Amino acid sequence: MALIGAVALVVIGPEKLPRVARTVGTLLGKAQRYVADIKAEVNRSMDLDELRKMKETVEGAARDVENSIHTSAADFEKQWSDATGQTADAAGNAIGHEAFTIYPEYKHPKKKWRIKQGATPQWYKARNGIRSKALSGAARVARFRPRPANHT
Repeated sequence: MALIGAVALVVIGPEKLPRVARTVGTLLGKAQRYVADIKAEVNRSMDLDELRKMKETVEGAARDVENSIHTSAADFEKQWSDATGQTADAAGNAIGHEAFTIYPEYKHPKKKWRIKQGATPQWYKARNGIRSKALSGAARVARFRPRPANHT
């Protein structure tokens, strides 16, 4: 390094040497950053490939589990029909036995809150402070506006 520095001092000269050293330093820094970026990109691509392989193995395992569940469900249905002596048609209705009870569709109770609100008596609403009529914005402001104190 000392030999290269001495040759550079003789060839370039003492006036231009600091500027050339700064330029060489910036170029080396850019080259190092470029190499680091390429290394990072290669590592990212390798990680991405590993993740793709892992995803494929997980998807394959999920497919295997799904297939095993379907086959075991089909085996269970076959064993059940053999054990009970039932035969099922294409619609899934039992032949030779009583029909299944059909229940009404479940509806969430919150859907009828207006009816429930209307069923509450007015005296109960007045006692507990539940609004029974909608107020406009101006009426609400007028109702809750502080009253001026009358000084007599």
